[in-house]
Formats: sequence, C-alpha cells, structure tokens
Amino acid sequence: MRGSEPPQRISTAARTASAPRLEGPPPAPPDDAAGQDRSARIATWAKRIGIALAALLVLAAASVVLVVRHYEADLPSTRELKDYRPPQVTRILARDGTRLGELFTERRTVVRIGEIPNQVKLATLAAEDAGFYEHAGLNYLGMLRALAVNLRSTQTRQGASTITQQVVKNVLLTPDRTYKRKAREIILARRIEQELTKDEILELYLNKIYFGHGRYGVEEASRYYFGKSVRDVTLAEAALLIAVVKGPSVYSPRANLERAVARRDFVLDQMHKKGFADEGQVEQAKREPVVLAIETESLAELAPEVVSEAQRVLREVVGPAAQQGGYTITTTIDPALQAAARAAVRKNLDAYAKRHKLFGPLARTKKEPPPFEGTPAGHKVFRGVVTGADDARGTLSVRVGSLEGTVALRGAQRYNPNGLAPSKFADVDKVVRVSLIGPAPEPVVEAAATGQDEDEDAAGEARRAAPAGSPAKPAAPVPLRLELGPEGALVAIDVRTREVVALVGGYEAVRGGLDRATFARRQPGSTFKAFVYGYGIHARTLTPSTILETNPQAVAGYKPQNHDESEGQSPARLREALAHSVNVAAVSAMSRVGPSNVVAFAGALGVQSKLGADLSLALGSYEVTPREMAAAYASIAAGGVYEQPVLITKIVGPGGTEIPLPPRPPARRVMEESEAYVLTSLLTSVVQTGTAKQARSLGRPIAGKTGTTNQSKDTWFVGYSTDIACAVWTGYDDAAPLGKGEAGATSALPAFVDFMKQAHAKRPVADFPVPSGVVRVKIDPQTGLLAREGQEDAVEEVFVAGTEPAEEAPVPEADAGAEAADGGAPEELQGVVPAPGEGPRPAEPGTAAPGTPPAESEHAPEPGPLPTGETAPPPF
Repeated sequence: MRGSEPPQRISTAARTASAPRLEGPPPAPPDDAAGQDRSARIATWAKRIGIALAALLVLAAASVVLVVRHYEADLPSTRELKDYRPPQVTRILARDGTRLGELFTERRTVVRIGEIPNQVKLATLAAEDAGFYEHAGLNYLGMLRALAVNLRSTQTRQGASTITQQVVKNVLLTPDRTYKRKAREIILARRIEQELTKDEILELYLNKIYFGHGRYGVEEASRYYFGKSVRDVTLAEAALLIAVVKGPSVYSPRANLERAVARRDFVLDQMHKKGFADEGQVEQAKREPVVLAIETESLAELAPEVVSEAQRVLREVVGPAAQQGGYTITTTIDPALQAAARAAVRKNLDAYAKRHKLFGPLARTKKEPPPFEGTPAGHKVFRGVVTGADDARGTLSVRVGSLEGTVALRGAQRYNPNGLAPSKFADVDKVVRVSLIGPAPEPVVEAAATGQDEDEDAAGEARRAAPAGSPAKPAAPVPLRLELGPEGALVAIDVRTREVVALVGGYEAVRGGLDRATFARRQPGSTFKAFVYGYGIHARTLTPSTILETNPQAVAGYKPQNHDESEGQSPARLREALAHSVNVAAVSAMSRVGPSNVVAFAGALGVQSKLGADLSLALGSYEVTPREMAAAYASIAAGGVYEQPVLITKIVGPGGTEIPLPPRPPARRVMEESEAYVLTSLLTSVVQTGTAKQARSLGRPIAGKTGTTNQSKDTWFVGYSTDIACAVWTGYDDAAPLGKGEAGATSALPAFVDFMKQAHAKRPVADFPVPSGVVRVKIDPQTGLLAREGQEDAVEEVFVAGTEPAEEAPVPEADAGAEAADGGAPEELQGVVPAPGEGPRPAEPGTAAPGTPPAESEHAPEPGPLPTGETAPPPF
C-alpha cells in the first residue's frame, strides 16, 4: 500500500498484555518461565556451594598456617648456613709436603664452588636435580608423584627432594623418612632459597654428602678413589663420583666395580638427555677405564709419633676449634730419614731378638723363669705359661696367674716373621712375657637353681646371695699381647737449624702408641759423663790431660765400680777415662766440679728433667728422655749454643690463613766455641779408641758416648757429626734386664750407625771445625804435663787457650838414675791430681755411705751422697 507506514514491532510485553484472557483460574506459566526458575535454584545452590568451598579454603588455609606455625616453632635457623663449617680433615705434612697422617671426625676437605669443575656440577644436576637452577627450592610435581606412591604403599618409599632439600636434611635436620621431617624440610628449603645463592647451596651439598669408606665431600672422595684433587677429574670420573652418592655401600667401585660402572653410565646418559653433554663426550667417557688409586690407609703411618705431637700442639694453639679440623700442619720431619730411623730401630731390636732367641719357634728350656702368680691387672708385663694353641683361629692360649688369655699371632709378626702356626710357634709350658690388651674380667659366680625364677633380676639376686665360696664360671679368655723383646727410640736433630728430622718412639708405627723418644724417662748411664767433663772444661777445673783416679777406694763417700776392672789399677788422663768409660774417674771429676754445678750445666744445654745433685749423677742415675739427650748433645755440636729443637714449623687454618705459633725462645750460649770443641775432641776418642769403635765404620768424624745402666736395664748411644745429632735408647718398658753381654755398644750403637750411614749417604765428609781459642801441645801421657824435649812417647792434646800445662813432666825414675834420690812415684799420682793451675785436690778417700749400692760396669747407680764444698757455677 502506497503511502502506508511500515509495520511496527510489537514488544513481547505488549503482546502479552494484549493477549486475550479467559476468566477463571490463571493459566499455567509457559515453558521459558519454568527454565528461569530452575536457573534461580541452581544459582542459589551454586552460591551456597561457593560459600562452602570458600569456607573450606579459608579453613584449609588456616590449617596450613597453623601447621606451618607448628613446625616453625622449633626449626633451626638457616642463617648459620652462611658461616657453616663442617668437620674437615687436618693434615700433618713432612718438610717436603709428604703426608705423615690425618686427623678427623669426618674425613672431609672443603672446596669452593669455583674450584669444582663443571663436569662434576653437571653430573650432579643430571643425577639429582636437573631443574635446580630454575626452581625455587621445591619440585612440586615430583612431590605430588612421590606422595601418591607413598600413599598407595602406606609407607614412605619414594622421595622427591631437590638439592636444596637435601642440604636441609643433611645440615639442619635428620635423615629420618617421616612426614614431619618432610614438612620441616619444605619450610626450610624455601627459607634457604631466599638467603643463599644457588651456587652457595650447591657448594654446601657437594662438600657435605657421603661417598662411602668414611669420605665426605667431593674432594676427599676424589682423593680416595682416584688419588687426585676433584679439580683434576675427567668427565667419566666425575660421573662415577656422583654415581656413588645413590648408595655408597652399593655403588662404590671398591665394593662392586661392575655395578658402579653401570651407575656411572646411567649418569652419563642423563647428562646427554638433559643436554649437559653431547653424544661424543658421553661415549668417550663410557669407554674410559676405571683406574682406582692405591688405598694408602692399608700402609703403616710413617711417623705416628709426630702426628700425635702435631695434634697436641694444634689443641694448644687453637683450642676447641681443632676438633673441627681443616688445618694443615707442616713439620720438620725428613721422610727419607724418618724411614731410615724406623728401619734402624727395628733392625737393632730384631738383632737383639735373634741373639736371645725370641723368634718363633719358642722352645721350652729346662730353666724357665718363674711365671706370674695371682690376678694380673693394669698396664704391666707379666710372665705367662703357654697352655695350648688354636691354629684355626690363629691364637695361642696363655695362662697368666689365675687368668686365661689368648694371643692373636696375626698381631705378633715381629716375633713370628716366618708366619708359623700357633701350634708351631711356642711349646706348651713355655714361659712368655705378655701384657693385657684390655681390663681383666671379673669372675662370674654361679647362681643357685631357683626353679622357674630364671629372669635376669632373679639371676642377679642369686649371684649376690651366693656364698663367697661358690664356684665361678670360667671367664672368657682375655686378649693378650706378646712382649718378648725390648723397645727402642731414636731422635735425630739437625745441628745447624735444630730441626727434628726423625723421631721414632718404638718398634711399631701405630697411632696412639707410646712415644718413648718423648715421654720415656730412663737413666742415661755414662752418656751423662759428657756433661760432667764438659762443665769441668767450661769452669777451667779440668782439661783433657787432667789425671783422674780410677781406684774405687780412692773416692771418698762413694764406691762406684769401673767399666773394666783393669782400669782401676792406676790413675788415668781424662781423655782415656772418658774413652773407656771409667766410672771412678767420672765420680772423682764430679767431686771436684760439684754436682749442683753439673745439674745447672746440663739444664742449660737442654736437659729439662729433674736431676739430683749427688755423686751418682756422674753415672747418669737420674732419668731423662732421649729427646733431651739429643738436644743437649746438639748444643755441644753447635759450638756450645743451646737452641730449642723445633718440630712444628707452620699451621695453616681452614681459610688459608697461617696461625701464629708460640714464639721460640732465643738461643743462648752455654759454652765457648773453644770449650765445646775440646769436649767434642774428647768424645771422638770414645769412637776412635773407646767403647764405640763400631761407629768408625761411618768413615767420618763422629763424637759420642755409650751408656749402660745397672743390669743393662737401659742402653744408650748419643752422638753427632757436623750435621746431625742423634740419640738412641734400647730397653724394656718395665725396666727388665736386657741380659748378659748387652750394653750401649751392642744394644744401641748399631741403630745409630745404621741411621747415620743413611743420613750421610749424600753428604761430604767434614771434620769438626777448629775455632779460635784452641791450642795443641804435646804432653807426657803419664803425668799430663808438658812433654820433655825429644820425648818419644809424647802425645798431642788440645786445650782451651790458657789451660794447657805449663810445667814440664819430670824425668821418669828409670831415666833419672841418681837424680831420683827421693824415689817412688810423684805424690800427685796417689789421688785425684789437678792439672797445673787447677785448684786443690779433693779430700782423701773415706768410707762409703751406709747402704749405698755399688754401680756395675759403666752403669748408673742409685743416687749417692752429696759432696761438700761445691763451687758456684759460672753463668751460662
């Protein structure tokens, strides 16, 4: 229709309003109204569910907060990880860097992350936590996977720890596999990630983890398995190291090489899969053979005595921090000389054992010494009786008094070098020397039968109620140690530097053994005579030509015996008396110079032990240590200057900083060079013509003195060259006699000779330099006076300038003829005769003090009486 308007849209509402309506009840709602009602109901329930879920979420969040706060209540602080110092190894080194020993509670050497090569880091990430540098300390997907596995198995079977979590577990927590520990671990892992860098966390991990065989951290593991620092390991070695971490007892290449290699290859494959190494590198690493280092722990330590002393010094210097370790201690020990010293001591003791038939087989003799009776106790040596043998167990049964014990021959190689079976090693009823390794057990009293009352408490009551005479169950055999032979010690000191170059305290080289060189105080015997004569020369009281009495009856108040009975027939010059170790001459010299002066003189030279000031001191009756004797003789060798011997030269702390050592006391002059030279000249006569002739085999000038105490309980040789001073001691720990024929020249000198031969193998022969202030004159050997013009038997002697004799010897009676009208011997030969210008003679001989025991040949007696009228010592 033209001009008509288009149709207008009618709204739904309008249409509804205009619809016709029927009167009566309202019509039913259409279908779309019903849908709206359902939507409203759904919305209502959705709202309710949403509110409920929100409430649950709030409740869950609150629960999480409460749980976190619960586990946070007693969590350790993570701040200490910044300065965390795990226990480390303290190393003791020889002068050339050779390892002498190690001290540790955990065998670990910390290395910084920058020193650890990339192949080690990447192998660690590939095997343990490839996403370490991406995550924030937790692997949530892995944790959910492990949770599902553990819930299905109803026990903790799988973990999902990141490297960060492992650091928390190993450093701050315990390794217990519980949900409580896991919750604490998660909380701490988040904290650590906020306080430490990733490199710091990885450094902690690589230095903390355990690699088996007592090794902690990658550095110690690398040294143990490959004999090199972790800085130098190859890709294959790095993968093998990290392979061990999975289970050190299972994957250690020393325990199961095949399994270790399989695990190594798995780590290499993981490195390739994670993109840390290409295929060529992996295949080459798999083809690389595994080369393990020799286990050095199976070898005996070179110098356990030095390791023990280094430990004592470290504790004194740094205190409790020593327990944490990480220090490097450098000593003065020369490894070659230390080995030579140990070999010399062992050879000498083995020679003694051969002389006295102490090697197996031990045959029973007709005159066996009486065995010990009673109940043994303490750290002593007892005589036991062999009662049987068990070849299967390798033990010897020995009865010591009321105690039954066993000796394991595997620990007695010293006396069983041929490896004899116990039944072949010793006869039944053979008496042997043994000591208790542990305390003797108390006998167990047999409890009376008490019916059904057999529980532990009832049995205890029965034992307590049992009468004293009740029979006792035989106690289990006590472990015993054979003590057949003596022990020895050797100390060697560089004369110029006063550094201890060798230190041996016994036959065995075991940690914790007695260091007899340092701690065994024994009588030095005639080695002490050097100090008596040395002081006499220093005080200008004696000279090498001084005539000394050798007749025991000529010494007032003391009756020592001579080393050689023939030496007591006539007076002798000091040089001869010292060379042949004439005891009476030394005592007569002591009476002239004064014991208290000699005590002070010996102390100034380096003898720090307490000494008694009596005549027996001349024969070494008071106990000293081998180190003291070596130090004192080194002072003489050095021209009369004492300097404290040094063993520890440097201590470096865990951070690389050198720790200051206690200051070394300044050197002090005790004798003038001329005096020390004259004493040295006298001591060379002991080697050239006296009791130590065996030392002439060294082919160089040697000065020294032998020493033997009563019944040969202690035997010594102390001597020196121009380079090294050395003291050797041999004896039983319980001071048992060494036996017939044993003396310093046979039981100690051989070790000195063997050691000095090795010590001087590459050194040129050098004589003792003659200082200024020394003169040489010819003397009459009979009187010690100046030789007559043209005297044929005159001998040349050395003197400190100004002490040489000025009076000419008289013509002997046979030559003087009528000129000897007065007849007889000169009066001065009837007693202790002073050299010209030397002070008055001592008092006339008297009687011995009551109860004073005589000294045996060259032996140290019991302390004797004090002389009267000592002179004050000159300053040292």
